[in-house]
Formats: sequence, C-alpha cells, structure tokens
Amino acid sequence: MSERAASSLDTRLLDAGAPDDVAEAVRLLRAGRLVAVPTETVYGLAGNAADPAAVRAIFAAKGRPTDHPLIVHLADAAAMPRWARDIPAEAWTLADAFWPGPLTLLLHRHPDAPAEVAGGRATIGLRVPAHPVLRGILRALDGGLAAPSANPYQRLSPTTAAQVLAGLDGRIDAVLDGGACTVGLESTIVDLTGTVPRILRAGPITRAQLEAALGRGVDFPTAHATAVPGNVAVHYRPRTPLLAMDAARLRARLATLAPDARIALAYLDPALPVVAPGIVAATRMPADKPGYARALYGTLHALDALGVDAIWLETPPRDEAWRDVHDRLSRAATPG
Repeated sequence: MSERAASSLDTRLLDAGAPDDVAEAVRLLRAGRLVAVPTETVYGLAGNAADPAAVRAIFAAKGRPTDHPLIVHLADAAAMPRWARDIPAEAWTLADAFWPGPLTLLLHRHPDAPAEVAGGRATIGLRVPAHPVLRGILRALDGGLAAPSANPYQRLSPTTAAQVLAGLDGRIDAVLDGGACTVGLESTIVDLTGTVPRILRAGPITRAQLEAALGRGVDFPTAHATAVPGNVAVHYRPRTPLLAMDAARLRARLATLAPDARIALAYLDPALPVVAPGIVAATRMPADKPGYARALYGTLHALDALGVDAIWLETPPRDEAWRDVHDRLSRAATPG
C-alpha cells in the first residue's frame, strides 16, 4: 500500500457471500492494500504480513504505535515454520486441539519474517482463524495476513462491518462484510517461548482447556510487561465514559440518579430499577458467558452512539471463566 494520507481512501463495502467480492478482497490484499475481514473473534484489519509497507499501512490506519506487535493469521498450522523458528512440540499440540479457533501462539520469530509485523521483536504471534471465508482467502494468498482489530487504536473492537466503517471509513480500501462475529472477544494469547506456557491475554480458550490439552500447568499472571496485542492500560474503550460496577454499587448509584442525567445501562440483574428518569437506554446482557462475550462490544457500540453522559455497566461474575471479559472491561472503563 502506498504511504499516502490514511484519510484519502474511498472505502468499499464488499459482501463475503459474493464470490466476486471475495476475489476482489484477495486482489486488493495481493496488491498490498488493506481490507477489514471477518473472523470468529472480531473484525481484523488485514494486510500482507510479508510486505513491510502493508504492515506499516496497518499501523498508520489504526494510529497504532509501530512497536505494538501484530498477530499473523495463517491458513493452517503447517504454515507455522514459515513464520517461527524452534517451534516446540507443545505448539503443535495446541494447534491440533484449538486451531482453527481463537488461540494465538507466541513463538520465536523466523529470521525471514519481517520485523515490522512483530513490532521489531524477536517473537511473533500466530493464529489460524475459524471463519471459513477468511480461511479461503488465506489459502488463496498462500501466505499470512497481519490482522489486528479493525478499529482506531484503543477504541472498541468491531464485531460487525458497520462498526468497522464507523471507525475506519476513508482510512482503508475495503471492508468484507461476513456478518456478526460469533465469538466476539479477541483470542487467547499463549507464550510458548519459555519453559512454562504462559497466558499473556485472556480469551475464549481458558487456562483449564489449555492445561487439559497439554497435560501440565499453565501460568496465568494477573499482570505482565510483555508486549502483546491488548496489553496496554487503556484499550477497547468507547468514546463515552464507561463505569463498570457490581450490582450493589450500581443499585446505589441508580437510587441517587438525577432526573436530568443522561445515562445508558448495560445490566444483568433483572431486579434493578432500569426504567427511571435519567436513564436514556437500558440493555439487559445475556447471563451466559459465551452470550455475554458475543454481545459486549456490540452493546457498547450501540450505547456509545446515543450521545449520553456515561455508560453504566453491571460487571459479570468474577470466576475464571469470565476472566477475558473482566480484562477487556478493566481496560475499557474510565476510572472512578
């Protein structure tokens, strides 16, 4: 992609159900252009991972720091040796268990893999996505696609093509509309470059699942300083201030809500008084973890578009199965 002003593009909407449109997406990607593509997690802003200019264009379109590494998406696990070296046996075990799917493996970067896609680091994140259209594109390209979330840096991740356009229209060449994402949260990232597997980003694949596949313990630090996608204090954030709180605190705040306030709610407890002056909109979230995760970004996008003073969100349960949701909320919420 030419390094021209990111805002000068005429972004086209392509249909993932139309073979000619999918072929056009492949053509654009081969030419070094940027296309937002559907995955099962969130929409990704795809560019040829082997083309440093295309990778630089991704960073420019998102406004993302160039030292914040990207994930390379592959058609299948057999492509790993083209991008990583010294691949441990556990990488193949996890690939067999969870690929295609929402798991990213952090491995030692192959010397031939461009440093730009890894943020200049000696490691690289690899994933085989589950979306059938994207896998078909990857097979057609016979290469890898760098594809971070298709949104401006630190803003809400998109789970529909419309949400991509709301953030990146005029900055990228095309959006391939494949419908709503079925998982809705970014992949789990597991570091396999050390002696013990370590989860660096919580995601849909849980520690229990990883440990069952590997037959041994997996480290899961509450915080770390490793540079991987999503590991910044402010991320996944709506433009409207977001306050996340448990049901008791939310109930107390609702009891003192001024009638002239403009608040949007995302809640779980059906007994909460959600119809009252000062409440502009109230969305009840699914009680099950997969449903909640699938709905989270879409709900926040919708509430963010209302022009309210704040979004108040009731936090879900605190058990380990919800750790990825709490990770996203901790980075998306405004302190206070």
